[in-house]
Amino acid sequence: MVRPAGQGDDARPPGPTQRAASAVGRGAPAAAVDLSALIADREQWLGSHPRDDGAWSVLGSAYLEQARRSADPAWFPKAEKALKRSLELRPAEKGNHDAMTGMGALANARGDFGTGKRWGELVRAQAPQRWTAYPVLVDAYTGLGDYKAAQQAMERLVELRPGLAAFMRASQVYRDRGWREDAALSMEHAAGAAKTPAEKAYVMYRLGELAWERGEAAAALRQFEAALRADPGRADALGGRARALAGLGRSGEAVRDYRMALGRGSAPRLALELGELLESLGRDDEAKEAYAVLQAAASRGSVRAAEDQVVLGLFEADHGDPADAVRRLTAEWSRHKSMQVADALGWALHRAGDDEGALEYAKKATEPGLRSADFAYHRGIVEQALGDGASARRHLEEALRTNPVFSPVRAPLAKQALAAVGEPPPGGPENLRPPTPWVAPELPEPVRKPTPTPKPKPGAARPGAEPKPSPSPSGSPSASAAAKP
Repeated sequence: MVRPAGQGDDARPPGPTQRAASAVGRGAPAAAVDLSALIADREQWLGSHPRDDGAWSVLGSAYLEQARRSADPAWFPKAEKALKRSLELRPAEKGNHDAMTGMGALANARGDFGTGKRWGELVRAQAPQRWTAYPVLVDAYTGLGDYKAAQQAMERLVELRPGLAAFMRASQVYRDRGWREDAALSMEHAAGAAKTPAEKAYVMYRLGELAWERGEAAAALRQFEAALRADPGRADALGGRARALAGLGRSGEAVRDYRMALGRGSAPRLALELGELLESLGRDDEAKEAYAVLQAAASRGSVRAAEDQVVLGLFEADHGDPADAVRRLTAEWSRHKSMQVADALGWALHRAGDDEGALEYAKKATEPGLRSADFAYHRGIVEQALGDGASARRHLEEALRTNPVFSPVRAPLAKQALAAVGEPPPGGPENLRPPTPWVAPELPEPVRKPTPTPKPKPGAARPGAEPKPSPSPSGSPSASAAAKP
């Protein structure tokens, strides 16, 4: 049955405000223009309706998405203020699930995964069937290093609401487990579920990241360029294209894209990658300018997200004060025991001279399953410093096999370290080779038991006895027997 059209029906496509509101409600990316329209619309509405808790919740989520797009933490206080105002008007006890979910997502974006976990579990306890709590829980558990709980939350999300948010989290969980094919397939499902250009651009960016981690620089470049065609304002896709161009040897274009991406937002990871690329090209003065962006962020204390703390720790370990990197990353490890923090802390300890402690954290980073060339390289260098040549060779080979161009600085160093370790000696490992040539041992002759003689059956002839002549029909010996001489 088809209901006749009513006076209130509107067949026009949704406008920018409706598109952005739908995206932030589903935890999906939104276009910059749509976000700006939504923020202006909600601010104007709240000017005349200040007690609308739902509008405050939507405004807080829009501020948070703006912070993600621009990589500008200045939006975080605005998002927190709007979400808290929504909770004041309608407390959590009365089921203000949208604001509670927004607070959890905000905590995760700030790197406070413990708080994000508490908000997500509170929403799940009040409304177990509400699917919006589970993306918050997946991100929080992943940041805390509880990958088993993250997988369980992801499976529940896929069961409740298969779609863009669920497939993106599934890809994230599979990547952390080292299941590359599953991660790529889930992200392709997310691409099929994406509706707006902004959503498609984000999915293409994530597919490019997965291709880059597999060492497929050309495939990664195609995905990043597709993301930029769908949404030219994505700074992270522009930075990904720069990374792929550097891996393909197109350094000039890579430097251009890095600078353009940093002009749209001060992302610490991109600043570090640009500095290392310039350093590998011998442009040390320009590299120092890129590093100065990181140093300024550290001095201002504006780096709060866990990912940025890891980047800053790696920068200090390689280009600054390793002891300061150890202090910074040890504090981060006390809050978030993820693989990324473990890898960075292990590398900082190695640079500070504590190789035994470094190996402990390098194992925590590599053993959960994530296939990372940087993780394998760091562990291989630590094992080389400890004199474990066999393990160092295995992990250095793994790093170059995973992604031969994972870094313009570290990839050549990995090749040099692998050449210094050398090839394994012929004949197998030393603990498996016998000290003297192998000689067959003298074994005693087996004792052979005599074969028993079978007993004759009744009526059968005994061995060696002549057979009795068969009687003739007349009862006399047969003619043949009589014919014998």
